[in-house]
Amino acid sequence: MTYPNVPEPALPPKKETLFGAAAADYAHYRPGVPDAAIRLLADTLRGRPAPAVLDLGTGTGQVPLALLTALPSLAHIEAVDVSQRMLDQARNALAPALDRCTLTLVHATADAYAPLAPLSGREAWAPDLVTCCRAFHWMNRPAVLTMADRVASPHATIAIMGDGSLWTHEADWTTALRELIQSYLGPARRAGARAVYASPSSRYEDDLAESAFSDITKHDIPLARSWTPNDVIGYLRTTSFAQPSLFTGRHDAFEGEALALLDAYAPGGALQEDAVFTVLLARRPGSTS
Repeated sequence: MTYPNVPEPALPPKKETLFGAAAADYAHYRPGVPDAAIRLLADTLRGRPAPAVLDLGTGTGQVPLALLTALPSLAHIEAVDVSQRMLDQARNALAPALDRCTLTLVHATADAYAPLAPLSGREAWAPDLVTCCRAFHWMNRPAVLTMADRVASPHATIAIMGDGSLWTHEADWTTALRELIQSYLGPARRAGARAVYASPSSRYEDDLAESAFSDITKHDIPLARSWTPNDVIGYLRTTSFAQPSLFTGRHDAFEGEALALLDAYAPGGALQEDAVFTVLLARRPGSTS
């Protein structure tokens, strides 16, 4: 069962459009969340009779979908994203897996999120787990953590997760690919059509330490991914640094060059990425999981 989508008035158009056009490719080409990370999240909810999750920057719903499989007792999911197209993809992925779990899709920036009034005959809820995967760097982080403190249950866990991108990964093939992108778009890493990417000014651990959720544990999960050249091309369409709109009529030429480059680095048909997926779990001091 799902609640209707809930729009946030005056959502900034540039936030809506940064990834929305690539929602279908995002669902197909973006790597999933490692099983070890999902087990960590599910463990924070063990023993809760009817746990609820708030997923910020949900994208296509990867995190709640994995949790539905790992934790059959999950009772409610609140999924928030700035892109309506992403939320449509999330609904398509999540609805068939819900069973007795309820779902609310909220079209809003994460810091502006506020819980809905409960449906008739249902109790109000507060999230026992607040998750944010590969999206925290786009957000007003202090405001998001203040919001989470306002809405989360007394013993809630905050999970901030991510693993970088193919732009930051250091390998021969990613270096060559990055240089090709720069030959088309200039040396700076783009962040959509209107901006250059700026790295976060503080570590996520520092953001959490200055919030109500200052009891922090860090989990680094090594992982190895194997990409085909075509999968990398599809992935690039979903990024802020190589999305098609940046190439002003030259995207087909770029993709042709990129595919030839990747094929040259993948004589066996596979490109290896060795990465680390980091999960920060944070609680209010004195609370228990």
